[in-house]
Amino acid sequence: MTTSASRTSLCLSKAAAIAAAFFCLPVAAQTDEETLARGEYLLHAGGCISCHVGDEPGDVALAGGHALESPFGVFYSPNITPDKETGIGSWSDDDFVNAFWEGENPDGDHYFPAFPYTSYTGMSRDDLLALKAYLFSLEPVRRENREHDLWPIMSSRFAAGAWKFRYFDAERFSPDPGQSDEWNRGAYLVRHVGHCGECHTPRNSFGALDMDLELTGNPELSEDGGAPNISGDPDNGIGSWRASDVDYFLEIGMLPDGDFTGGSMGPVIEDNTSHLTREDRQAIATYLQSVPGAE
Repeated sequence: MTTSASRTSLCLSKAAAIAAAFFCLPVAAQTDEETLARGEYLLHAGGCISCHVGDEPGDVALAGGHALESPFGVFYSPNITPDKETGIGSWSDDDFVNAFWEGENPDGDHYFPAFPYTSYTGMSRDDLLALKAYLFSLEPVRRENREHDLWPIMSSRFAAGAWKFRYFDAERFSPDPGQSDEWNRGAYLVRHVGHCGECHTPRNSFGALDMDLELTGNPELSEDGGAPNISGDPDNGIGSWRASDVDYFLEIGMLPDGDFTGGSMGPVIEDNTSHLTREDRQAIATYLQSVPGAE
């Protein structure tokens, strides 16, 4: 993965300005411009672009079409531009929040957990509405959503509802009073906004995350032959990395040995973590290195 110095510098400057716009001000006092800046930052922090752009050259960001392979078939990401017919332009605030908190579309149908509402459910309403405000400020793109290609037994929304009943808990993030503000910020970003565990935590045979093995890697992830261990395990994870190593990796994709990441992590660096403030990247490092490895 390559990232030009000029683009990285621009991203950092913009990220710092955006962060200052909403970290230092009460939400209630924000102007429309500040809300949009907050929403744009969250769009990158949440990795929305990486998933919601098609796989063909020229596909428009956020118009959907990305193929996500899984043991249950292929899921295709939807159009999340504000087009009223093929996107989310007709959604109300409650429709939007309910999708992230409860995993349901405006008609009450259950989403498959390929949409990581299982992590997004921890996000605050204020953050979600800022994200919605930014998405709705963009140009609508008309692109029909593609039907998922799944095993017959998994293709119904009833199956998705049954899975939710067994494995999904809708709960907002609650800061741990025994941890620092930096740790809690990192936990919020890793567990919920950035949903890192959706790739880096192993799953059981029904596709549910095994949180006893949080962030210890998922060798069965279809893309790139598996997702690595990013827990604080010093031998198998990133416990031996310096905080600055994690920061550089999230900023430009550089590993401690000087090599650069590639594969599906490349777009994550480019569209997601490189746009974060240094403070947020350091918070992520603090949280990741606190997660115990597995025996």
